[in-house]
Amino acid sequence: MQGKIIKGIAGFYYVYVEEASNIYECKAKGIFRNKKIKPLVGDNVELDVVDEANLKGNISRILPRKNELIRPAFANIDQAMVIFAVKQPDINYNLLDRFLLMMDYQDVPTIVVFNKIDLATADEIEKLEEIYNKCGCKLIWMSTYDNKGIEDVLESLKGKTTVLAGPSGVGKSSLTNLILPKEVNETGEVSRIGRGRHTTRHSEIFNVSDNTYIADTPGFTSLNLPDIEKEELRFYFEEFKEHEGNCRFNGCVHVNEPNCSVKEALGDGQISNRRYQSYIEIYEELKNKKKY
Repeated sequence: MQGKIIKGIAGFYYVYVEEASNIYECKAKGIFRNKKIKPLVGDNVELDVVDEANLKGNISRILPRKNELIRPAFANIDQAMVIFAVKQPDINYNLLDRFLLMMDYQDVPTIVVFNKIDLATADEIEKLEEIYNKCGCKLIWMSTYDNKGIEDVLESLKGKTTVLAGPSGVGKSSLTNLILPKEVNETGEVSRIGRGRHTTRHSEIFNVSDNTYIADTPGFTSLNLPDIEKEELRFYFEEFKEHEGNCRFNGCVHVNEPNCSVKEALGDGQISNRRYQSYIEIYEELKNKKKY
């Protein structure tokens, strides 16, 4: 029997078998521990049922992974969807840009959802769009208060496994409740082994519909940077790419060098000052990071 690991807690793995619409509580066979292989949420696996009545089983094989995310720890992810509120709380730009960097580093396409647009003026939304319209990600504008933009979200999720992430208080749980099937929302739980309606305490995957899954993650207030050199950082800012190779010096990192094409584009308004500020902040952090 084949299924997908949707949650792992304290050595137990909960495997969703789509054909049976059942969730089996499984242990991983010792062979994985001996080979130092740890099953991940999102893994497609083969399981042996040991107690059908109580839905118990053992994971006997992990099927080949499409990819493996380090942070957050998931397997077989097609895309990430990060949610930030335009207001209440105000956007932490550095945190959002670190998330985009982390996903780009792991080759995961990202969709940015700006929630609570009902609280913002048209000028505030326009300013935000100017900052991120060249970041290389799809932008969705929505309000869970009146369901604006929800159709765009649902269409973007269709047929994919998507990591859903965002800091606390931005409406991620409200969006999750809008995405999940009606029978789930009516009970306020996501499954027999589910979580509360408004709190995510661990990483977990939910089946939305055929071949559509969301991987819900705990809210984050900080993110570690990927293991890259400061000179590599410029390649993770999409806005810089059209200007690469036009600077006076080869290997220009667009910080203090003269005749820098990126800084000229910044001065002309082609590159967002806010995004460049995040670049400098992250560059300095990588520069000052201790080497062990």
